[in-house]
Amino acid sequence: MQIADQTVASFHYTLTDDNGQVLDSSEGREPLTYLHGSGQIVPGLEKVMAGRVAGDQFKVDVAPEEGYGVHHPELVQELPREAFQGVEDVQPGMQFQGHGPQGVINVTVTKVDGDKVHIDGNHPLAGQTLHFDIEVTDVRAASEEELAHGHVHGAGGHHH
Repeated sequence: MQIADQTVASFHYTLTDDNGQVLDSSEGREPLTYLHGSGQIVPGLEKVMAGRVAGDQFKVDVAPEEGYGVHHPELVQELPREAFQGVEDVQPGMQFQGHGPQGVINVTVTKVDGDKVHIDGNHPLAGQTLHFDIEVTDVRAASEEELAHGHVHGAGGHHH
């Protein structure tokens, strides 16, 4: 069976950056399982998964526009420390939810400089080309319940 809309695909992956540094991998874990066509993986990867079958192995480079997006400088801001009331020790790497014009936004603290806190609302991988090494391990038809819920159930998926 080929990967297409309304199929469930499972795959092992290694994600690296432009320097070959591993950013994420399913090595030593269960394969990633997703409902194809539902936007659960980055668009550029989902496009090249279409038509693949169990056993396929390939490499693909996904441009930022089809990955985690381009880097938006306007999402990088400096806030006063008092904006973080209730947090005793604000440190780089901490993540918070904020509210912007488009709704809820996740931000990461990038630097603390005295009473100034620098945050970034971009995805940590925004602006980066994603280099995937993929091995498709399984493809099956999605169940009616999975299609109705919009996600995979059972092994590698959601449990109700």
